[in-house]
Amino acid sequence: MPSARDRPPPAQAVPWGVRVAAEAGWRLLVIAATLWVLVQAISAVRVLVLAFVASLLITALLQSTVARLHRHGVSQGLATAMTALLGFALLGLVGWFVVWQVMTNLAELSNRLQDGIDDAKRWLLNSPFHVTEAQIDDLTRMLRDGIGSSREQLADAGLQGVTVVLELLTGSLLALFSTLFLLYDGPRIWRWSLKFAPAPARPALAGAGPRAWDTLTAYVHGTLIVAFIDAVCIGLGIYILGVPLAVPLAVVVFAGAFIPLVGAVVSGLLAVVVAFVANGVFTALLVLIIVLGVQQLEGHILQPFILGRAVRVHPLAVIFSVTAGGLVAGIGGAVVAVPLVAVANTVAGYLLNRPADPPPGTAAPVRRADRL
Repeated sequence: MPSARDRPPPAQAVPWGVRVAAEAGWRLLVIAATLWVLVQAISAVRVLVLAFVASLLITALLQSTVARLHRHGVSQGLATAMTALLGFALLGLVGWFVVWQVMTNLAELSNRLQDGIDDAKRWLLNSPFHVTEAQIDDLTRMLRDGIGSSREQLADAGLQGVTVVLELLTGSLLALFSTLFLLYDGPRIWRWSLKFAPAPARPALAGAGPRAWDTLTAYVHGTLIVAFIDAVCIGLGIYILGVPLAVPLAVVVFAGAFIPLVGAVVSGLLAVVVAFVANGVFTALLVLIIVLGVQQLEGHILQPFILGRAVRVHPLAVIFSVTAGGLVAGIGGAVVAVPLVAVANTVAGYLLNRPADPPPGTAAPVRRADRL
C-alpha cells in the first residue's frame, strides 16, 4: 500500500473524462438555474413584458410612417400623434366590423347548425351502424347532464375570463403608452439604455441594436403582408363557396398568421368546421383544399420571397419557440416568440462575426470607406 506521501492528488486520481463531465455539468446546472429564474421572473410580470414587446412590434410597424411624415416637414410629436391615431382608429374599425359581421350572421349560423345536427341524426338512424333514436337521446341526455354537473368549473372559468379581460385591458394601456413614447423618442431611449451595459460591451451592443431593429421591422412588415394575402385568398374562397361568417373567418386567418405554423392550422381548421356545419361535407372538403393550397403558397413562395433570409428561422426553431412562448405567457407569448428568436439570431450572428476590437492604445486600421 503506497504511503500518503506517494499518493497522487485527488484531482489527478479522478479520470480525465469524469473531470470534464463534472466541469460541464455544474456549468450546465448554473445555466439551467439562471434560465429557470428568468422564466419565473417573466411569468410573474408577463403582462408588463408582453405589453412592452407588443409595443415594440407596433412601433416597428408604424415607425416608417412617422419617419416619412417627419421628412415631409411634420414635427416629430405631431407625426407620432397622427400615426398613432390613424393606426388605432383603423384597428378599432376592423374590430367593430368583425363584431358586426358575427352578430349579423350568428342567427343564420345557429339555424344551419341545428339543420346540420338534424341531418347528422337522420344519417345515423339510416346508417349501417344500427344506431337507434333512443341511443341518440341517451347521448344527448348524457351531454346535458355533463354540462350541468360542470357548472362550478364553468363559473371558475368565467372568473378566470374576467381576470384575463382585466389583464388584457391593462396590457393594452401599457402597450399604447409605450408605443407612443417609442415612436416619439425611440433612438434616445436606446442610447439611454446602453448606459446600463458594461463599458466594454457597449460598442458591440450599439452595432447589434440597429441590425436587430431592422430584422424586427422586416419581420413585422413581411408577416403583415403574408397575413393579408392569406386572409384575402381564404376569405374570397369561402365567400364564393357561400360559407357564412366569411369576413370574421378571414380576420381570424389574418390574426392566426402571426403565430407561425400553429396559427395557420388552427384558423384553417376553424374555417373547415364552419363550412362543414353550415354547408356540408363537400363544401368543407373544398375549404380544406383552399386552406392547404394557401398554406403551401405561403410556406414555399410568400415567406421566402417577402421575409427573405434576414429573418428566416428554421421550422424546428419555430415550433420550439412557439411552444416555449405559449407555456410561459400563453397566446401572447406564442405570438412574440418567433420575432424574438429572429432578433436573437441576428444579434448572435453579428456578435460572432464582428471583428475583434483593437487592443487598448493601438489605432484601429482606417478603412477606405471611413476616409470617404
